[in-house]
Amino acid sequence: MQDISGHGIKVRVVASSTYPAGITLTEFADDADPLDLPSQEIQGKGMGVNGDLVTWSRAIPTDMTINLIPGGEDDLNMGVLLEANRVGKGRTSARDIIQLTVMYPDGRTITLSPGKLTNGVPGRSVASAGRQKSKAYTFTFENSVRA
Repeated sequence: MQDISGHGIKVRVVASSTYPAGITLTEFADDADPLDLPSQEIQGKGMGVNGDLVTWSRAIPTDMTINLIPGGEDDLNMGVLLEANRVGKGRTSARDIIQLTVMYPDGRTITLSPGKLTNGVPGRSVASAGRQKSKAYTFTFENSVRA
């Protein structure tokens, strides 16, 4: 029998400039998927004019989205990372290189690196139900290793 519970999951984020010692995230959202690794299309495909199937390997980045409780310590820390890497008039980016390790309750891990924080919510949004929306942070990585 397999226990597929996600209770107890942790994510370790190391950012080369902003958090070189790393931070551990544990305050995951309840109204959005806490951790999402979408599927990847690793093979291109097509058909020749006479119906012959052709395929080819494709190198694509691995995306991961983490949804956190708004206003929690983890959200505040990720907000610092987002702000440090956001460019704008009169400011520069920290240019953090990210390594992210997901520690599952069964002891397995997946480490993704090198990567970048590519998307995040800069403030707090409110849903029509009257509660604050979870804060989503999306990363993209070159490589992943499972253990």
